[in-house]
Amino acid sequence: MLTWEDPTGRYTSSARTTQRLTAQEALASYEKAESTASPVPVVDVAAVAVGDAPVAGVTGLEQVEFGARRLAVDDKRMINCRADLNQLVPFKYRWAWQKYLDACANHWMPQEINMNADIALWKDPNGLSDDERIVIKRNLGFFSTADSLVANNLVLALYRHITNPECRQYLLRQAFEEALHTHAYQYCVESLGLDEAEVFNMYREVPAVHDKAAWAMRFTESLGDPTFHTGNPADDQRLLRDLIAFYVVFEGIFFYVGFVQILSMGRRNKMTGVAEQFQYILRDESMHMNFGIDVINQIKIENPHLWTARFQEQVHTLIREAVDLEVRYARDTMPRGILGLNSNMFEEYLHYIANRRCAQIGLSEMFSGATNPFPWMSELIDLKKEKNFFETRVTEYKTGGALNWD
Repeated sequence: MLTWEDPTGRYTSSARTTQRLTAQEALASYEKAESTASPVPVVDVAAVAVGDAPVAGVTGLEQVEFGARRLAVDDKRMINCRADLNQLVPFKYRWAWQKYLDACANHWMPQEINMNADIALWKDPNGLSDDERIVIKRNLGFFSTADSLVANNLVLALYRHITNPECRQYLLRQAFEEALHTHAYQYCVESLGLDEAEVFNMYREVPAVHDKAAWAMRFTESLGDPTFHTGNPADDQRLLRDLIAFYVVFEGIFFYVGFVQILSMGRRNKMTGVAEQFQYILRDESMHMNFGIDVINQIKIENPHLWTARFQEQVHTLIREAVDLEVRYARDTMPRGILGLNSNMFEEYLHYIANRRCAQIGLSEMFSGATNPFPWMSELIDLKKEKNFFETRVTEYKTGGALNWD
């Protein structure tokens, strides 16, 4: 059968291609299955051929089989599932659906945030120090590239391998939010009159930004390899590793120096518009990371043979590499102490964050005794904050359809 990725010339009428049933044959097959209570496969993926090679995995575009039995909850799995991906319900992972609903309820747009104070401060030659300007520009440069990488990974790679429709529903929402974040960075750059080429090319020209992007590309390219398919322990483990690199490291570690730096400026009443954009983004990214961690842990539950001692050592190595890169990024963006911050504080914070990420996926802690030098960050992530609604929106603002009017 046709997929979106392969040229039509490769398709043949091979005898191994799934046979189409007549209506009478399908009805007879269905009645037989009902009477014997024997399951009829929804789709025999292995029988769908492209030339001489069977198509691996399920895309949701496979041939529709008339008379197949109805989908049951137990048919669903996080990966390597042969159930019909076009059937959203019955839910198996209701937490994924709830995350989708929560994300939709907390919709926002960059243009809703007032940037006038930021524009005036940026244009004032005495408004910000050179070090403070570097922090703003470097973080806009890194984040604009990072969220583009994340969006590409979601749409072009990850979506193919997660074989659960309610999780895919959240991935679609996440992809939109990544586009929204890139829009926010563009809006900040345009509002402040920054050099667009300088900001959006930092991943090519600034070593500390380049190194993090290059590290992430190793895993996004791995997932996006069109010849890669799950279905055996080695490839399933590769997917699990790349999910950890993507959600635990890239979204759960690589963003946090930037979040602390920008939100610290906002706490000092500097660049409050940029800081508010980043506060919305932090809220979204926290939800993304928590979703990814739930997916990772669900894959572990369904495939315990993947979580070997050797594999856990490899994950520890990934996290250690990431912490080293993020410490280097902190020192590059903040060579001197400003805003009551310094690079040593960031190193301690990253050790604390790494320990938290390890605990969230069931790994032993890596940095004994690490503490959080920025307790206010936990407050921003975990607690609802009250604001004057006539000055700015609360970050927990919900769309009208999600409000409870009782």
